[in-house]
Amino acid sequence: MNGRVAAASGREEGRPSRQINVVLRSQETPVLIHSAGEPQAVLPKNHGHSSLFQELSQELDALVGLDNIKELVFEIYALLQVAQMRSEAGLASGGQAYHMVFKGNPGTGKTTVARIVAKLFQRMGVLAKGHLIEVERADLVGEYIGHTAQKTRDLVKKALGGILFIDEAYSLARGGEKDFGKEAIDTLVKSMEDHRSQFVLILAGYSGEIDYFLMSNPGLPSRFPIQVEFPDYTIDQLLQISELMAKERDYILMPQAILKLKQQLLQEKTESLHAFSNARYVRNAIEKAVRSQAVRLLNQYENISPGKQELMTLRTEDFKL
Repeated sequence: MNGRVAAASGREEGRPSRQINVVLRSQETPVLIHSAGEPQAVLPKNHGHSSLFQELSQELDALVGLDNIKELVFEIYALLQVAQMRSEAGLASGGQAYHMVFKGNPGTGKTTVARIVAKLFQRMGVLAKGHLIEVERADLVGEYIGHTAQKTRDLVKKALGGILFIDEAYSLARGGEKDFGKEAIDTLVKSMEDHRSQFVLILAGYSGEIDYFLMSNPGLPSRFPIQVEFPDYTIDQLLQISELMAKERDYILMPQAILKLKQQLLQEKTESLHAFSNARYVRNAIEKAVRSQAVRLLNQYENISPGKQELMTLRTEDFKL
């Protein structure tokens, strides 16, 4: 469930210009829809939260790809800013729900973005703590009647003031009517009412299965007004991520090693029988290469220590299938 996205070294010039297809709803009524060609609002540079705006810009610009996700975060930021302005002007400003659905394959940055959103909500006063509680089916579902409801309530209690992030949420609905997963769903729905505005619930998982899960319960879709796709990374983006992951650990990838990794990525994306794990696959490949490099260096330098450059370098032979 790590799904972490590596940081990019450079910043893009300005924000991405393309529109995204994200709808924010209050109950059943759409309140924010972008369409192609619609002019973008410019946030005031000197407003009280400009430092937070700059901080978010740096964190988001440091992510490889994910342009639509970056736009979503700034939409939420703008919505919160304007809500404050409306409140100061004596206008209605509350009632917006922020529960979300993150759709995408593993390793596409869902958990990383959830942490950034948690920070945003905490700094803007929406959530008291801004922490992230990550769970999956086994953490919610119990072994006997009543156990599931208690486990789920306990986790919601831990998440109050922050975000409850449920990975592979659709697994709660896989067992049929007698499965305790249904009890977890019912308890979550009740908690969303009982603790309105006290926590944010994010459901995450594969796009198709999440959609099926939401359709299985007529009351669910309207409770999650923010639904966004996390696309797979391109091969070039994954190679960029690999170099950044290596750099974080003081390693350097030789050009031929990058080509070898590219071949592995192409093969994995083409031949894999399961969903491609994106940045997670890259992280595992880098970690495996680091282990291979360690063995290679010990065999190559039996009586002397390798130089600093050699200790940092990952070569073609270190990347094995």
